[in-house]
Amino acid sequence: MLAFDADLAEAWGKAGKAVILLRPETKPDDVHGMVAAKGILTARGGATSHAAVVARQFGIPAVCGADALQIDLVARIVSTDKHSLKEGDLVSIDGAKGEAMVGAIPMVAPKYEDQPDLVTLLGWADEISARKTRKDAKDRPTRGLQVWANADYPKDAVRARAFGAQGIGLCRTEHMFFEEVRLPIVQRMILATDEAERQAALDDLLPFQRSDFEGIFKAMTGLPVIIRLIDPPLHEFLPAQEDLIERVTELHTKRNYTVLNVSEQHELEYKEGLLVSVHKMHEQNPMMGLRGIRLGIMLPGLIDMQVRAIFEAACDAKQQGFEPMPEVMIPLTGHVNELKMVQPKLEEIAKQVMAAKGVQVKYKFGTMIEVPRAALTAKAIAGVATFFSFGTNDLTQMTYGYSRDDAEKDFLLKYVEDGILPSNPFQKLDQDGVGQLIEIAVTQGRLARPDLEVGICGEHGGEPSSVAFCYRAGLNYVSCSPFRVPVARLAAAHAALGLAVN
Repeated sequence: MLAFDADLAEAWGKAGKAVILLRPETKPDDVHGMVAAKGILTARGGATSHAAVVARQFGIPAVCGADALQIDLVARIVSTDKHSLKEGDLVSIDGAKGEAMVGAIPMVAPKYEDQPDLVTLLGWADEISARKTRKDAKDRPTRGLQVWANADYPKDAVRARAFGAQGIGLCRTEHMFFEEVRLPIVQRMILATDEAERQAALDDLLPFQRSDFEGIFKAMTGLPVIIRLIDPPLHEFLPAQEDLIERVTELHTKRNYTVLNVSEQHELEYKEGLLVSVHKMHEQNPMMGLRGIRLGIMLPGLIDMQVRAIFEAACDAKQQGFEPMPEVMIPLTGHVNELKMVQPKLEEIAKQVMAAKGVQVKYKFGTMIEVPRAALTAKAIAGVATFFSFGTNDLTQMTYGYSRDDAEKDFLLKYVEDGILPSNPFQKLDQDGVGQLIEIAVTQGRLARPDLEVGICGEHGGEPSSVAFCYRAGLNYVSCSPFRVPVARLAAAHAALGLAVN
């Protein structure tokens, strides 16, 4: 049944109802409803929009960019030329074909473990990938290409391992912040007026982060887990400025004609203050603003807390007989001096935690290469970072100068149809442009650190031709959403055998 907002989708999902979350487009603060939904339907977006990426991560179907939909969020009605549906009506979606249908249709959910022939085939594929060696740019032998998975919660890690993933290539810590109980604490931390208040909120967040990390380490015992420190700008954890303006204006208008009740007066005072804070954080281009390592430098207590939670979880898991292998990824590095400022402090926290717990775990600190300058100066960056992970979604955005969501909505389809671009670069890795940056970074990075671990964790990690490129470029692993792991395992074997992939 259709739910027009994330809160309702979550409530209906908890009640056992099968929900399709319908939105004009999804945002990070919709994640709790997306988790509870059986599918996602949006009027805007594309194959690499927020809705599509999160849906692949959770293994649920999504139809994104259905621009024929006219959504009235006030009346809770969605209409097309042929149909008009209200909230609660039944619909079915086919994520593979990009179709939405009125009513319920029969469905079958195949299970990977119930397909023994497929399990055997992929086992052979892994053997081929593992035993084939390559030569990197310095003519050194390199191990075969592994397939890892992106997983943000313990249940995702369990699923990834069941699908044959040999590690976690991306755990996005900010997704953990959107849980119902946690978001108010995150907002309290963001809106804190002094350091003591902010630290108190961080102290409240730490147990939640530690619990999630411990569950992931247990699920992936004996395998590496790359955990990315917070990446998105903080305003994404607060209500949208436009929504606040609308509600504050509505309450002011009502007060001009009548008396607000106590609840409404308190809401007005709170949201006026919140609006001031949100306005201060407003950025013209937030994806290139205060996020990633920049946010970590300006608000060090937040990433300090995350690293403490990671190593407390790792030590606790090891004391219970598991073998955690944490790898801490610092996102969006553009200059080596950023790493030189941040990484030593974080490593010291890790050492302090292990000393206090009386436990030693294997660990690495590395960075996410998403900025072209980082790729071009990889030799210097590898002098500090012990691994690279290419965030190919952002690296593609910044190399092309395309805003991913806007490009897919406005012109990218026409570019592909007219032959201006051979394919959507957010779906298939642009080997001539973005690929050159990757090759430069791998070569230069390994000049400084011959044993540098290198992989990708963008959506390209599950696309066969992109996997083949990563094999040729000498990467150690590709990481993709759990449900794309089987495809990537087969693609890695094809690459090892030299089979052409289009």
